Amino acid sequence: FDEVRRLQKHRERTLTSNLFASQAELRYRHPPRREQKMDLKASDRFNINSQLEHLQAKYVGTGHADLSRFEWAVNIQRDSYASYIGHYPVLAYFAISENESIGRERYNFMQVRH
Repeated sequence: FDEVRRLQKHRERTLTSNLFASQAELRYRHPPRREQKMDLKASDRFNINSQLEHLQAKYVGTGHADLSRFEWAVNIQRDSYASYIGHYPVLAYFAISENESIGRERYNFMQVRH
């Protein structure tokens, strides 16, 4: 019981000290973060591009250099519908909003996907 009382008093002191602290005191307690600048060298840029090319070769939906705008949009649409089907709460949300059964919504999404 004494330990609980001691913690409550400590919490009250901390809260009141934060409420009445000046801006200078708060800055001293929580100094602002310094922004770090990223200096990219040529080797870093090459490494980033090679990693991107590796991901694009490995996964279908990440695209490639010759991808048209239409193909990119089709990939986005396909991935979106697959996500809607895979996440039951989202599927239920769509079913309620369109006043359809969940199975009917799943079927409709599957028809749009293919």
